[in-house]
Amino acid sequence: MSNIINADFVAMWIRVGTPLIFAALGASICTQAGVVNLGLEGIMLISALMGVLGSVWGGSVWAGALVGILSGVVVSAIFAYFHLVLKANNVLCGTAVNTAATGLTVFVLQIVTGEKGNSSSLQSFVFPEIDIPLIKDLPVLGDIISGHNLLTYLAILMVVAVWFLLYKTPLGLRMRAMGEAPEVAASVGQSVNRIQFLAIIFCGVLTSLGGMYLSMGYLDMFVRDMTAGRGFIALAAASMGRATPIGALVSAMIFAFFDGLSNILQILKIPSEFIQMLPYLSTIIGLTIYSIQKRTRMKKRGVTV
Repeated sequence: MSNIINADFVAMWIRVGTPLIFAALGASICTQAGVVNLGLEGIMLISALMGVLGSVWGGSVWAGALVGILSGVVVSAIFAYFHLVLKANNVLCGTAVNTAATGLTVFVLQIVTGEKGNSSSLQSFVFPEIDIPLIKDLPVLGDIISGHNLLTYLAILMVVAVWFLLYKTPLGLRMRAMGEAPEVAASVGQSVNRIQFLAIIFCGVLTSLGGMYLSMGYLDMFVRDMTAGRGFIALAAASMGRATPIGALVSAMIFAFFDGLSNILQILKIPSEFIQMLPYLSTIIGLTIYSIQKRTRMKKRGVTV
């Protein structure tokens, strides 16, 4: 318990939760607009690699950020085209994105570096760590709040920004209308495809930030399959949080706690397989509880399930 109840663990918990927050917020926007985007894992993976390569080619972290975001937008646009225009099943589209990303990132990495495992041979850039004035000098609190990566603070700001977008802007109202009753929205002249396309693009931008954090914040290089299921965990977090920004944040941090806990447990004599299982086991348990609660609510409303 002494390894868990301390400032270092809480700070690590926040760092581990950062990519999940970004992706869960993106998934929440898509869900609110009536689209379940299963391609989060692939978007994160491609953006993680392209952010590193962009920073190397462009000579700065901001060039990498631009390339990473653009790559996420392109992949999201492809997903949106096949799902919204060609009417392909969103599950198949998302699976295709994830499968293609797994092979494509390794292929591109080998072409650029000659290696299939990681990009350690490249001198890539990382997002800076921010020390908050005054707070950084406070005992305990300073260690927890200050000194995090720039993207960590941006993730918290994005929670507020997404909340404002969804609940305080006309575009957000249209997105929520698409998720609730697209036929009604279309009957008053709203383009369902256009609004859902924008939601998918916004999701791609946020998810790409989560991917870049892994390779340009949490680590300083790209590692093969480094997302390790975080896209699916983020999708689960958005579902548990009822596709609301605050709910997505809370759910993402719950899953991040068990991910961080698995890192701490490595110092104990516990089988590594059990430790590696914890984040995914917590996701399954969380979704099970959420499903039971949802069925209970629907039965109380008299809805047949």
